[in-house]
Amino acid sequence: MAWIQIRIDADKTSADHYSDLLMEIGCPSVTYIDGQNNPIYEPKPGEVLLWPQTIVIGLFEANHDMQAVVDYLKTASDAPLKYKLEQLEDKDWEREWMDNFHPIKFGERLWICPSWRDIPDPDAVNVLLDPGLAFGTGTHATTALCLKWLEQQDLSGKTVVDFGCGSGILGIAAIKLGAERVIGIDIDPQALVASRDNASRNGVAEQLEVYLPENQPEFSADIVVANILAQPLRELHEVILGFLKPGGEIAMSGILEEQAQSVADVYAPFLALDAIAQEGEWTRVSGKKG
Repeated sequence: MAWIQIRIDADKTSADHYSDLLMEIGCPSVTYIDGQNNPIYEPKPGEVLLWPQTIVIGLFEANHDMQAVVDYLKTASDAPLKYKLEQLEDKDWEREWMDNFHPIKFGERLWICPSWRDIPDPDAVNVLLDPGLAFGTGTHATTALCLKWLEQQDLSGKTVVDFGCGSGILGIAAIKLGAERVIGIDIDPQALVASRDNASRNGVAEQLEVYLPENQPEFSADIVVANILAQPLRELHEVILGFLKPGGEIAMSGILEEQAQSVADVYAPFLALDAIAQEGEWTRVSGKKG
C-alpha cells in the first residue's frame, strides 16, 4: 500500500496540539522526531519529553485528501502552519523491516538470531529473538555490552537476576550459557509477557521466572545484570545489590559515558569494581560484591 505523510514543524509546546488535531481527523499514525540534534535522556516513569524543535509526522493512505488535512490544521491552529507533504514509496514495508535484522555474534560463542534467518552456527549458543513490544534485541550497545559480559562468565548452575528484563534477552542468554535459574524483574507487564513468550520459543520457560517488583519473592543470586538507566541504577542501588550474594558479580548498563563515574561512585563502597567497558557513547560498569 502507498502512503503519504505530513511533516509539521513544532516545538515541545505545540507538538501535542498538532498530534491531537491529526488524530481527530483520522490519522492512523502520529510520531515525533527530533528537529535538531538534541538527545533527551532519562525521563521519569510515565513522562514523555519533547525536543525544543519537534517534527510531528502524520501518516495517511496515499489517496487521502491531504488538502483537507492542511486546511483543517491551519484553521485549528493559532500559529502559522509550517509543513511538508511527502509521498512514500509503495513497497513491502514488513519485508523491508525484517531485512534490517540479522544474526549478531557476541563474544566467541553467543548468537542472537531472528527466527526468519538461518542460524549461522548450529553448534554455538543460539538465542532466537524477534523484535517485538519490549526493549532488547541485541542491536543496542547497552544490550550488547551486557551480552558480551555474560558470555565471558561461568554461569553453570548459577542463579541470575535480569533486572529490567524487557524482552528477556539477557536472562534467556544466561540460561543458554548454563545458568540454572533466572529471575526477570520489570515494571512493565508487557515486558513480562514478552519474556515468557521468548523463553518458550527458546525452550527455557521452566528456568525463567518473571515478576513485577511488588510480586518478586525473596531470593539471592550469583549474578545480576541490570540494563536500565543511570538514574534508576543510582536510586535503586540498595535494592539491586540486595539481590546479590557475597562474592556475586554484577554488570550494569544503560549508562552514558559521562554518567559512568557517578554510577561507579554509588556502587564503589559495596563492590570491587572492574574496568568500565565502553561501546560508542554507552558504558558498562561491573564488579564483585565483597
